[in-house]
Amino acid sequence: MKKFDLIVFDLDGTLAPSKSFLDSEMAKLIMQLLKKKKVVVVSGGSYNQFKLQFLQSLPESSNNFSNLILMPTSGTRMDVWDGKNWVEKYAELLTPEEKEKIMKALNETLAESNYEKPDQVFGPLIEDRGSQITFSALGQQASIELKTVWDRDRKKRDKIAIPLRKKLPEFAINVNAYTSIDITHKGVDKGYAIGKIRDTFNIPVDKMLFVGDGLFEGGNDYAVVPLGIKTRSVNGPEETKKVILELLE
Repeated sequence: MKKFDLIVFDLDGTLAPSKSFLDSEMAKLIMQLLKKKKVVVVSGGSYNQFKLQFLQSLPESSNNFSNLILMPTSGTRMDVWDGKNWVEKYAELLTPEEKEKIMKALNETLAESNYEKPDQVFGPLIEDRGSQITFSALGQQASIELKTVWDRDRKKRDKIAIPLRKKLPEFAINVNAYTSIDITHKGVDKGYAIGKIRDTFNIPVDKMLFVGDGLFEGGNDYAVVPLGIKTRSVNGPEETKKVILELLE
């Protein structure tokens, strides 16, 4: 584990439950790891979600943030710490025309498909995250307890994603986390994020470790696997803590 210079973490289901805060133990471990390694957090969540869910759990400011890289919206954006503020390094934004096309196709597919609609939703179903459009079947504010049981085998969302891919062949449509479907530019995914990290920081892939809960084929972390990056599959934050402790030895 000592050979790795940079550790990439998925967020939801890896560092914290979906759209939940880091617990105090995880926050402490992350801060300890930042003293030794560069740390990247990549997730389908928006930058605002990163601030609420991840950064808010860490000390308000820290010199160690120079080793922290944030990659919201599935790696379509990168933010780095300049010593005082978080600065956007790049963002693969969707154009207004692309957003309009995606929204039209998504709404058509939702109307046409026979997916099992929930009895109740919590908040907006569709969110424009700038570089990503996200559909959340139970709504953006649904509880983790409801989300984890709604579509464990991903079959409900496949009834939406499969026809949507036919309508939008030029975009990437990924079934992610528990209830969401993320739509981005094709080829702009967590695998793309790894390439941007490599080129931006001049760190070879064999010096990186990716830790995530969706590394199985079809999972939301699987896009990193073909790159040959070393991976550690985890089943929740408690297993991630054990990986961090290994890295700290």
